[in-house]
Amino acid sequence: MGRKWNNIKDKKASKDVNTSRIYAKFGREIYVAARQGVPDPESNQALRFVLERAKTYNVPKTIIDRAIEKAKGSSDESYNELRYEGFGSNGSMVIVDALTNNVNRTASDVRYAITKNGGTMGVTGSVAYMFNATAVIGLEGKTADEVLEILMEADIDVRDIIEEDHTVIVYAEPDQFHAVQNAFWGVGITEFTVAELTMLAQNEVTLPEKAKTQFEKLIEALDDLEDVRQVYHNVDLSE
Repeated sequence: MGRKWNNIKDKKASKDVNTSRIYAKFGREIYVAARQGVPDPESNQALRFVLERAKTYNVPKTIIDRAIEKAKGSSDESYNELRYEGFGSNGSMVIVDALTNNVNRTASDVRYAITKNGGTMGVTGSVAYMFNATAVIGLEGKTADEVLEILMEADIDVRDIIEEDHTVIVYAEPDQFHAVQNAFWGVGITEFTVAELTMLAQNEVTLPEKAKTQFEKLIEALDDLEDVRQVYHNVDLSE
């Protein structure tokens, strides 16, 4: 699964460059999660998860607090969670998760970004069945053997553990996300390089250079959209 970690790492690096955009997206996610229940991460698992993700992207506390305070207030903004699926060239696939208060706008924007960059829209389920929902948690300062021992002590059996670039990455079932984190917290590990629920392709494809460049533009165009939360794909974009 090392190549899959490279894709996640590259996506994070790309988003880290665009801080204002990613902060705005997290502000919206935090607001929506806080509105789904009580605006307290100790009692609201959805909010707790978003805040853990935000921490790995260094989202400032002021943005987090502002979004939570907004959720506590009388704002009547409502958002829909949507998923779009599409195809690029040479067997490439993409999944787009969006959070929007204007479904027509978002559908039009996603369609335009995909078709403008050589792709086609797919129907619901045409791509998602080739991906697996996965919890991914990465940390530094431990070896893979040490991480395995921590998880075994907590009686947690995960999908895979790999060690790469001084980082240990744990791949687990989505419903194990908090259990894995709690196991690490229990031994004093509170900082993570990645802490996400993602969609990992069952098989990745390698594109010819020209097609790869075009696909990268497609991903960038989707990431640039205000309503898009996450973009998943099956292309190996490592150098």
